[in-house]
Amino acid sequence: MIVEIAYYIGAILLLIGALFSVVAAIGILRLPDLYTRMHAASKTGTMGAGLTFVAIAVVAFDGPVILRALVGFIFLILTAPVGAHLLARAACLAGYKPSELTEINEYEESMK
Repeated sequence: MIVEIAYYIGAILLLIGALFSVVAAIGILRLPDLYTRMHAASKTGTMGAGLTFVAIAVVAFDGPVILRALVGFIFLILTAPVGAHLLARAACLAGYKPSELTEINEYEESMK
């Protein structure tokens, strides 16, 4: 009984993770500039991959697999925002301008 419930919960988490990943892919394709695309990839992409890791941990009934999935999830949550910030900072320092739709650019003001 509990195994079937775990499979259903894992399937739901996997579907939600896939939905977040599709939204991230659409955001990368449709958003106007590097900064907004990076935001879509780092936020929703991380959520999609994270939910996939959690689904693996829920479905796996093996301790080492659960541990690896949770460590992967924690690693992803800790490194994706830092990586996105460093890429955005490097793009700003390289002179890449945001889209005209960007109303506030606080980082550019602090670079003066």
